[in-house]
Amino acid sequence: MALVPVGIALGSNLGDRPAQLDAGIAFLRSLSAYERIRESSRIVTAPVDCPPGSETFLNAVVEIEIDPQIFPPRELLKQLQAFELSRGRTAERELNAPRPLDLDIIYYGDVIVQDQELVIPHPRAATRRFVLEPLSHLRPDLILSGQTKTVRQLLEECIP
Repeated sequence: MALVPVGIALGSNLGDRPAQLDAGIAFLRSLSAYERIRESSRIVTAPVDCPPGSETFLNAVVEIEIDPQIFPPRELLKQLQAFELSRGRTAERELNAPRPLDLDIIYYGDVIVQDQELVIPHPRAATRRFVLEPLSHLRPDLILSGQTKTVRQLLEECIP
């Protein structure tokens, strides 16, 4: 069985943010082929491109090992979205609206997906400090598909 490393960014800015991330990480652990997962430190960040008055976010990145036969990219996306709904996210996904829990696929091995439902690697991951900083705790030398610089280098160039 060839497992694929998958990076998932977690964010929460509604309700009990630490509890939301704890629940998200426990859920991701349940999807992983191994119970042991890689988890970044958590960081508090200002909302980016969110409506005025939005609360700060608690962010982290987790890397899990996925069996692509069980969870190909689109099936993984469905699982993540269903879990977000179970944690109180609304079905209508207004861009950058406050949310109890957000789970985004940052990378899925070296796979590139570009369609209306899913883009991997995440299209804005390389420019978002709230993704790059926690990801640098796990994989500073990772080069995301389509990039030429490491996560560490992207973070150094990232505007605060």
